[in-house]
Amino acid sequence: MEMLQFDFMQRALVAAVLVGITAPAVGVYLVQRRQALMGDGIGHVALTGVGLGFLFQTSPVWMAVLVCVLGAVVMELVRSRGNQRGDIALAMLFYGGMACGKLLVSVSAQAGSGNLESYLWGSILTVGPGDLATIAVLAAVVVAVTFGLRRQLFAICQDEEFARVTGIPVRVLNLLLAVMAAVTVTVAMRVVGLLLVSALMVVPVAAAQQVTRSFRATQAAAVGLGITVAVLGVAGSYQADVPSGPAIVLLAIAAFALLGAVAGPLARRRHRAAPDSGPEVCDVVLPAQSAGRTAGRTAGRTAEAPDREGASTGRNGRRESEPSAGRGLAQ
Repeated sequence: MEMLQFDFMQRALVAAVLVGITAPAVGVYLVQRRQALMGDGIGHVALTGVGLGFLFQTSPVWMAVLVCVLGAVVMELVRSRGNQRGDIALAMLFYGGMACGKLLVSVSAQAGSGNLESYLWGSILTVGPGDLATIAVLAAVVVAVTFGLRRQLFAICQDEEFARVTGIPVRVLNLLLAVMAAVTVTVAMRVVGLLLVSALMVVPVAAAQQVTRSFRATQAAAVGLGITVAVLGVAGSYQADVPSGPAIVLLAIAAFALLGAVAGPLARRRHRAAPDSGPEVCDVVLPAQSAGRTAGRTAGRTAEAPDREGASTGRNGRRESEPSAGRGLAQ
């Protein structure tokens, strides 16, 4: 408890809790969409914002927020087009952002000060009162969006076409999710660093998925695990005098391995307890105001595409019919 006597450790622990909440809260949607490395790409782009902050002698965090948001919007627009050159465009965006950031830092007045290292690998012990206030504001925005719009965001992550049929603004929510991912990168860069921020967004979610059976439980468990590893990583880095960012990530990986070891026996125990009940896919339902429109539209779509919405494959390989509209609304 002696470390709590220092102001910088108090700020470090508060920042760790905020990052432990925001990173998995956004990461759970990226994992659902199979975009686990999106945070890593945004981290590369964020380096340009840090370089601009050094060059103009302003806050690197706010400059990184601006650049990351623009980069995330470009990434989402490229992804939505789905053309063959999308991967090449994203690669140029990622590596161009990193190269531009390093170049801007080298020509700025603060070149050679070593500050860039703290943004690459994290330096939570150097978080000042102003940085903590910025992190708190950005974290509040991310939490409000990711939890307040959980049903809509889950719908677009699972099936964009179905979400569009129900009247959900898919394009707007896709852009909003990309922006929230960009904001989360800037929130976490002082804690775990731009090169490791993607790990804190993905590993707690992947660990939680091994022992949970619903989306809501996965999100809650991932946030709880993120807070735990962030706080323990900061405390352990203080005691062992090691960087906090790598310590937090290694603890998250250790938690993944531990939960993976108990996931198998836990699944077998659940199966023995309820052999006739399958795993819960999700306990998040679509907004009530779109349910009425969905039933009619989904029924019509079922008649046209029975293989997609009206049937599922049984264990013996045969097709077993299921009511499409009811299953879609339940998910």
